Amino acid sequence: MKIRTMKRTLLLPAGIFLFIITPLYAQQFDLLIQNGKIVDGSGNSWFYGDVAVKDGKIVKIGKSKSWTAKKTIDAKGLIVAPGFIDVHTHIEGNDLKVPTAGNFIMDGVTSVVTGNCGGSNPDVARYFKQLDSVKTSINVATLIGHNTVRLQVMGGGQRDPSADEQRKMEELVAKAMKAGAVGLSTGLIYVPGTYSKTPEVVGLAKAASQYNGVYASHIRDEGDFVTEAIEEAINIGRQANIPVEISHFKVTYKPNWGKSLGTVAQVEKARQEGIDVTMDQYPYVASSTTLNTQIPTWALSGGMDSLKIRLKNPTVRAKIKLEVLENLKKKRITSYSFAIVAYYAADTTYNGKNIAEVNLLKKRKPILTEEAETVLEMVENGSAAMIYFSMNEDDLKRIMQYPFNMFASDAGIARYGSGMPHPRAYGTNARVLGQYVRVMKVIPLEEAVRRMTSLPAQKFQLRDRGLLREGLAADVVIFDESKVGDQATFVKPHAYSSGFQYVIVNGQVVVENGKHTGVRSGEVLRGLGWVGSGQ
Repeated sequence: MKIRTMKRTLLLPAGIFLFIITPLYAQQFDLLIQNGKIVDGSGNSWFYGDVAVKDGKIVKIGKSKSWTAKKTIDAKGLIVAPGFIDVHTHIEGNDLKVPTAGNFIMDGVTSVVTGNCGGSNPDVARYFKQLDSVKTSINVATLIGHNTVRLQVMGGGQRDPSADEQRKMEELVAKAMKAGAVGLSTGLIYVPGTYSKTPEVVGLAKAASQYNGVYASHIRDEGDFVTEAIEEAINIGRQANIPVEISHFKVTYKPNWGKSLGTVAQVEKARQEGIDVTMDQYPYVASSTTLNTQIPTWALSGGMDSLKIRLKNPTVRAKIKLEVLENLKKKRITSYSFAIVAYYAADTTYNGKNIAEVNLLKKRKPILTEEAETVLEMVENGSAAMIYFSMNEDDLKRIMQYPFNMFASDAGIARYGSGMPHPRAYGTNARVLGQYVRVMKVIPLEEAVRRMTSLPAQKFQLRDRGLLREGLAADVVIFDESKVGDQATFVKPHAYSSGFQYVIVNGQVVVENGKHTGVRSGEVLRGLGWVGSGQ
């Protein structure tokens, strides 16, 4: 066997040169992962090998008894994979308060994309400086939110932008892209994004496209008009010449169950046309958002103060309530038992109870008209974070099998033990690997890992992540495929996933033997439009 060598030249007295032959493989690495079953993120079959890390990078993948390192991990019997990339998160707020991000790290996540659903930090450059200063355990990329930009320029009103306002919004998007944002996000069911028309969004998407961005959308409807909402997202991508990511892809409420046959086909048709459309999904049949989504959007115009004024007017209140009930009737809903309170600041004893139960606590009759009144009262008193059971398992599995679908939590950084968050905050990836790969065999292990790693890295152009390759960042997860699984439930959501033995971020061990080390080695991940610190 030919041994690779490198030459070192020493300068001796009288100009004599001496060449010393040093084996290249004799160098010492910072970290060596040995004997692992490598699933490299490409979708290819696993293989046995070792991974050597130095200065935060993967420098060698292969097998060699001569490799040495300051720290060695024996991964025998374990899967070694790239760190997972969660493309749909909402970490703003707790990112600076809980920088260790335990719920993500303990689920194998090493990088996140935040700023989704139209809501982001308004000053991307300043936000990145804060993250650089605080240091998190996870790597962070961000989108610039349409709702955030619209509020800055237009406030919360229900109207179209003037030409000058449209220009200002596009300038803010361009500024964010140059500061390192990876694209534009929309939340077209939320105020004020819901008031926008397609041409407005196209203009902002074009601004993001100029800097190689992605258009990530919480589409306008996920129920009765889901087909039209998907078509709008595709059309925005077509007009703006920008890749499209459809967020938390689903079909909601019983009358629409089964529509995934058509919605997945819509995406595939667009891809065959040459439009870069992908989607993400969380592996649960319940969604999570605010109680305000039960209220007609016109009533939310102008913000909470305006809504409270409307609710104090008996005639307007009756109109709002009637629309709430008509919407429930269309969805064939006869009880608010499908809606569980995750967090209600006005009365935390409601946390974990469904609206029907809260209604009974208020000594009201167990009928939908009374439950709707309870909803209005809770919104009036500051609203609540909610969990809605509205999806079907067959649709979930059908969407999961689509090869251009990745997995994402749609969660923020959780404060362990605080509130009743959706269990996806803790268990998204582990649930896929345990329930849908190992138990139900909906997709193979290598394919699941590809969807968690190289597919999101490719989509959001995180060029040094997502694969186990020499020269790329050393973001690595090591887990037991026979034990990995989610432990968080809707009743007890604060529970870390099982089976993840090691998590490595930029070459630093953040989880060791299933325990968070407290290391905060995450980095800011800037988009391709970033123009540097001078901007």
